[in-house]
Amino acid sequence: MTDSAPPGAVGVVVVSHSGPLAEAVTQLVARLANLQVDGPSLAAAGGLDDGSLGTDAVRIADAVRAADRGAGVVVVADLGSAILSARTALEELVEPELASRVRISGGPLVEGAFVAAVQAAAGDDLDGVVAAADEACRMEKLESGR
Repeated sequence: MTDSAPPGAVGVVVVSHSGPLAEAVTQLVARLANLQVDGPSLAAAGGLDDGSLGTDAVRIADAVRAADRGAGVVVVADLGSAILSARTALEELVEPELASRVRISGGPLVEGAFVAAVQAAAGDDLDGVVAAADEACRMEKLESGR
């Protein structure tokens, strides 16, 4: 990983049914990945306006716009319905030019966001960042045989 991402680094959006969880994941990732201020943009999109659990396509669309620096955005989400909300945001609310540069990852929320941010900071392109996020589901947490 480089100290700072190149201009136009891929952004990462964390979508969760919980606003506090989405915010916490972005904070955790920024600290663990030691992201610099000029590094990849992380944005959280979680919960509903009243603080209850749920996903909101408008919040997701706003987060995608905020995270984009020109190289595209990878979205990681906590559950399948968050993926549906993200797809709705991309199909109905995000400008087509930007939507064409957004990829939704099927990887796990925390690990996917972390590896996506690390790869974006290293200068990987959109396809490389989403591939890393997708592959995060194969990361071993335990030694073999445990």
